Amino acid sequence: MAKGRKISVVGAGAVGTAVAYAALIRQVANQISLYDIATEKVEAEAADLAHGSHFTGWPHVAGSSDIAVTDSSDIVVITAGAKQKPGQSRLELVKDNARILKSMLPKLVDASPEAVFILVTNPCDVLTMVAQRISGLPTNRVISSGTVLDSSRLRRLIADRARISTSSVHASIIGEHGDSEFPMWSVARIGAVPIADYRVNGNQVFPPDVLDDLAHQVMTSAYKVIAGKGATNFAIGLSASRICEAILRNEHSVQPVSSILHGQYGIKGVALSLPSVLGSNGVEQVLDTPLSDEEIVKLRASADAIQSSFDQIENEL
Repeated sequence: MAKGRKISVVGAGAVGTAVAYAALIRQVANQISLYDIATEKVEAEAADLAHGSHFTGWPHVAGSSDIAVTDSSDIVVITAGAKQKPGQSRLELVKDNARILKSMLPKLVDASPEAVFILVTNPCDVLTMVAQRISGLPTNRVISSGTVLDSSRLRRLIADRARISTSSVHASIIGEHGDSEFPMWSVARIGAVPIADYRVNGNQVFPPDVLDDLAHQVMTSAYKVIAGKGATNFAIGLSASRICEAILRNEHSVQPVSSILHGQYGIKGVALSLPSVLGSNGVEQVLDTPLSDEEIVKLRASADAIQSSFDQIENEL
């Protein structure tokens, strides 16, 4: 367990509690705080987590509607925000959540000025840009969960088809965490074998039509989960916890989180996901991953979509 490290989770809903629960089980930190404006709810969730902490190394768990519960955090994970309502446009959702960030984020920064802030609230790429603009923090310390979960979904699908462990699959989704995301097939590998060359008994396992289908399954998988149970929470809780773990332990591990780019692939000032090195300062480096010409076009289109959403709310910040 990381010693003397604190994670605060903002929002005690399905996602926020899943993040806290995953961090508790994985023993990511020795202090976990939940903050939410719903006093009874957040206190009950924190108590429920604390009651099980005997089985996970005795981290301290607290929950409160007083923002002071987040004081001196090393990482603040923001899951709070409005959910998209029937008939509501994505832009309207962005505006609602940007307003929530504008009212809340300065207080969170005052409470934990040295923290890394991780946005999980959607649309996370645009809100990463909003949060950085509001806070004025360095771009390496305002990031989002991006396509870490999407990449996990992709690796699971590939592993199931190839009948191998997910740990032997090296493939990532990049771009927007949304409809314009796409896999980096040009550099995807199973072990050291390019995915297009992977064969079993001489038969190609991943022809182009299969790759297209896998990409489509990843893009639509969240919708299927939401249709069945109302929300996605367990997997995003685990992925956000894993990001926290990499930062707190200064792992310098590579994960496709979303951060504001500084000229990579000709993209500047836009937050989107690319393989990035995570350490104690957040994003230590965005890797210069070789992409095909087609993938660069897709990445720039993804950046344009994110920038367009940000442009429409920028004057309200």
